[in-house]
Parts: sequence; C-alpha cells; structure tokens
Amino acid sequence: MNNTSPAGGAASLDVAIAAKDYHSASGRPLRTLEGLRLTLPAGKAGAVVGPSGCGKTTLLRLIAGLDEDFAGTIVLPEHGRLGMVFQEPRLLPWRNVIDNIRIAAPHAHDEEIGALLDDLGLAEHATHFPRELSLGLARRVALARALAVKPDLLLLDEPLVSLDVALARDLREMIARLIDARRITTLIVTHDLGEAIALGDRLFLLSARPAHVVATLDVPTPRRALEQRTAEALEAQARDALSAAHAGAQTAQKN
Repeated sequence: MNNTSPAGGAASLDVAIAAKDYHSASGRPLRTLEGLRLTLPAGKAGAVVGPSGCGKTTLLRLIAGLDEDFAGTIVLPEHGRLGMVFQEPRLLPWRNVIDNIRIAAPHAHDEEIGALLDDLGLAEHATHFPRELSLGLARRVALARALAVKPDLLLLDEPLVSLDVALARDLREMIARLIDARRITTLIVTHDLGEAIALGDRLFLLSARPAHVVATLDVPTPRRALEQRTAEALEAQARDALSAAHAGAQTAQKN
C-alpha cells in the first residue's frame, strides 16, 4: 500500500519508503529500496548520492508518481506541481525548442519563456530542432521545459551525465543560479559527490541495494561561496559514511 499526495501547505518533501520491489525474470522479488526516509525543507535543494544501481532513479520515479508500486508514503510540497529532468533530454524531434517547452507549459506567457531562454543561453536556438542541438544544449532545453511549468518540486536525474568538464561546470552553475533565484524545492540524483556539494543544501547518502539513507549531511550556505577546504572536508566526510555503509553491508552478508 502506498500514498503519494500534495500536502496542501506542507513545508517539506517527506519520503518514507518501507519497501520497493522489482521482479526478476524468474518472478523472484528483488528488494530495491527498504526503510528509506528523507525530508527536504521547502525551497531547499537536496542531492541523492549512492552506489551505481542502488535505486536512485527508482526513488525519483516514485516521487514523480511514475511508479506507484511501493509500500510507504510520499508527501509532496504544497500543490505538488512537478518538473522533471530525465537522464536523457527526451525532446520531441519534430518540434523546435520553443514548441518543446510550450507542450509542457501551454499556459506560460511568451515573456516567461523568453526569460527562461535568456537565462539558459538558448535564445538564439529557440527555433532549432533537437537534431540541431548539442547534448549540452538539449539538456538546457529539458531544464527550461521543467522550469516553465513553475514547479513546486523539481526533480533532476543525473543532469550533467555524459557532458565534458567545461559544459558540466557551466550547466551546474546555471542550475544552481536558477534554483536559488526561484527558491524551488529541488531533488537531484548524482553519482558525483563534488557535484552534489555544489548543488545541494542537504546530501542524502544511500547504501547499496536495498537502499536506505545511511547519512544526511547539511552543506554550509551559501553553497556557491563555499570555501574549497570546507567542500573537501564535507566530501571526505561523505566518502567515509559511504565506505562505512559498504563495509557494514559486506560484513552482514558474510554473517
């Protein structure tokens, strides 16, 4: 049994996943998430970090309501309007940039879409089609599409994956600037601790499967003015927590 609902005035995103199972080809249930709890205050950015295959994307899909087969409860921020950026941009190839945005946000005013295009450096690409865009530009369009709906909750699934270092840095700075300016409650999935610290106010560190939160770390604010030594100390603390969780899981398996 599960429940996913907007809270109507809730000040936070509250997630309590008792269990989430998939089924193998043989029909045997495979536990992906178990006893996972996290709370993200309104207007804050959270970053979910964990081992590959632990269920980070599954968690986002549950929060987004794309998968309702789980035991637990998910309470969304007020109104529960969602914007989501997937690992792949998922743009309609037969629509240009501005039309891809309008499909998601048909009631958005021209001025609002124009401002988003300006903020993301897309104004000169407004009439281009996805095949004419680099991966970095396509990811910006996907972000613009998610923001155009004026979300109460923004979900980002590995938004910088497969980008080179310079492009990833530029897009990361754009994301940080936009979510700070709009005070959107944002949950980001990433495998990169440095990226998580640069984007998140709070880090949620997940164990291996079945995943649960092994540590929650708050990032000193303002994030964009974080001193390098402070960021490095926080990353070391996070790595220690993840390593301890991994060692504990291996010991449990042996016993």
